[in-house]
Amino acid sequence: MKNPTLLLPGFHLPTLCRKPRSAQQKLADELNRVKQKSFSQLGEFFNKYIPVHTLKPEASGKSSRIRLFSKENTFWAFFSQVLDADGGCKEVIRKLQAIAALKSMTIPSASTAAYCKARKRLDVINLETILKHTSEQLQDHGENRILNNRRVIVVDGTGISMPDTRENQECWPQQKTQKPGCGFPQARICACFCLNTGALLSYELGNKKNHELPLLRMQYDTFKPKDIFLGDKGFCSYYDISCLKDRDVDSVITLARRTPATKDNSVKVLGKDDLLIKWKKPTRSKASSYSETDWQQLPEELILRQIKVTVNQPGFRVSSFYIVTTLLDETVYPANEIADLYFQRWDVELFFRDIKTTMGMDILRCKTPEMVRKEIIMHFIAYNCIRRLMIEATANKGEIVRRVSFKGSAQALRQWEPHINQKEIDRKEARRLIGLLHDSIAENIIPNRPGRSEPRCVKRRPKPHQLMTVPRHEMKVTIHRGRKHAKAA
Repeated sequence: MKNPTLLLPGFHLPTLCRKPRSAQQKLADELNRVKQKSFSQLGEFFNKYIPVHTLKPEASGKSSRIRLFSKENTFWAFFSQVLDADGGCKEVIRKLQAIAALKSMTIPSASTAAYCKARKRLDVINLETILKHTSEQLQDHGENRILNNRRVIVVDGTGISMPDTRENQECWPQQKTQKPGCGFPQARICACFCLNTGALLSYELGNKKNHELPLLRMQYDTFKPKDIFLGDKGFCSYYDISCLKDRDVDSVITLARRTPATKDNSVKVLGKDDLLIKWKKPTRSKASSYSETDWQQLPEELILRQIKVTVNQPGFRVSSFYIVTTLLDETVYPANEIADLYFQRWDVELFFRDIKTTMGMDILRCKTPEMVRKEIIMHFIAYNCIRRLMIEATANKGEIVRRVSFKGSAQALRQWEPHINQKEIDRKEARRLIGLLHDSIAENIIPNRPGRSEPRCVKRRPKPHQLMTVPRHEMKVTIHRGRKHAKAA
């Protein structure tokens, strides 16, 4: 600034009466300056769900520089990418350009190169820490209303695919029946969900050769004493029931690979279609997934409870099935409540549908195993954040969070979030908008339709394109693909 006092060059009269700025004022100005350079609109909305310290710049190294795609900006841009309906990197760049224009900042380049490099700098361990934090928060805010307020953890597996690159094929190879260049890498995920809140508690990633049971055993630390493990017939294993029982965890699974017991060979008859049975220790073979030492430590027999469930609803694949459980007290845990609990196991299929179909994780976009893992974790973090928002929306409405539409909640969040995080509105107005957002989410209730038949089939026919049976560079287009026209061609 030009000095107006030529005779006193060391003084500036307009500032003599001003008090010197305190350290707090300087820090506040610096925070406002950094906030103006931040593109994390979602961060301002979800900051109470994510631990702040995990997104701070590192003291040194690749994530220590202050740049456009800082650690915080990159995380929230990645979060926004998996939350958006499009889900592409170009969509994120367009959004950042729009936010920069609103803040009168320099418009960033339309190239996605800088953003993709910034995503590679994100640490997988740091993302796992954030995912664990969101899971714990959901458990603190959820209420258990199932089987004497015990937490029920439902486990299931699913498959995902990703771009056909050499790195992905080496980590998650395609099916052997497909020719090279004609298929896609296939990965298998085994995840643990809280049945009441829908929170994803833990997961393990494997390839098509990994069975769900070994992946489940890698997640035993997810279970706490007095939890209930709920699974389908794929998890019916003497070894796993015994190991979970040692952890004071009860199991409710479908009987498989064993002949159902009858009244004659049961230990006690507890009621109609309700028997107390005894399982003998199985013989170990080379195909067993546990070691000889683990097999020797197993008890010689297990006392279990077998419940036969009769299905009278038309449209179901089975007319009856058997449930095996370690909940032996028929007074505390009636057979009809256990049967109803197992019918709720179908919710885990809906949880995976929310992540894979609604959020678009069924077909991933990243081309390296490292980035595929980060993309999966970001989908899980975004999923848990939306679940937390649904719990808050239904807290004072008297509604059950499991009946709230996840897709409707994600749609409401996409449309309300830009208006809530506007620079011009104050905190009071922001709280009012958040309350209206909660009302919008809580009103989107899925009708209760018990016993509804929902077969896994596709009604809309695909377009009559050729299937790729050889690599693309060897593929030849057949003009007449019909049998009648092909013979005449």
